[in-house]
Amino acid sequence: MIFALEIIGTIAFAISGAMVGIEKKMDIFGVLVLGMTTAVGGGIIRDLLIGVVPPMAFQEPVYALTAIAVSIIVFLPFVRNRINKISKMILLMDSIGLGIFTVIGIKAAASFGNAFLSIFLALVTGVGGGVLRDVFAQDRPMIFVKHFYASAAIIGAVVSLLLWNINVETSMIVGAATVIVLRILAAKFRWHLPKA
Repeated sequence: MIFALEIIGTIAFAISGAMVGIEKKMDIFGVLVLGMTTAVGGGIIRDLLIGVVPPMAFQEPVYALTAIAVSIIVFLPFVRNRINKISKMILLMDSIGLGIFTVIGIKAAASFGNAFLSIFLALVTGVGGGVLRDVFAQDRPMIFVKHFYASAAIIGAVVSLLLWNINVETSMIVGAATVIVLRILAAKFRWHLPKA
C-alpha cells in the first residue's frame, strides 16, 4: 500500500510540476526538472534531515524515473492541450500529492517516536518539492502566500499521528484525505491565513 501511495503521489506531483514548467514556457528539460523536483524534492530533504544518505530517491530511482516519464507524457502536445483545458488539474494533482506525501513523512518518522519531529518531517515531505518547484520557476513559494497549503499538511499530519497507534493504513488514508479535502475547500472558498 505504501508503494502504491508513493507512486500515486509521485505521479500527481510530477503532473503539477510539469504543468508549472509548461505555463512558464520552459523547454522539455525545464519541464522534466520541475516535474521531478516537485515529485521527489520533499522526500530528498526529509531523508537528508534524518540521515538517509544517499536519499531514497537515488537508492530507489523508480520514483525519479516515474516523475520523468510522467513529465514527458504531460509535455506531449496532445496531452498538454487536454490538461490545459482542465483549469483545476494543477490544484487537484497538487492536493493529492500533498496529502499522500504528508502521510509518507509521518511513516518515515514513525520509528523516532517524537510527535514534533513526525509532524515536521510530514510537512517537509509534503511541501518541500513544491517549494523547490516554485523557487526554480521564480515564483514566491505557494506555502507562504496561497490558500491554506502548509496548514492543511500540518492538520493532516496531526490527524494521521493521532490515529497511528489504532491502524497505520487507516491513519495514512484519513490523514491524506484530510489534507486533500482541506486544500480543495480552501481553494473553493478562498480560505487564507491572516496577512500582515
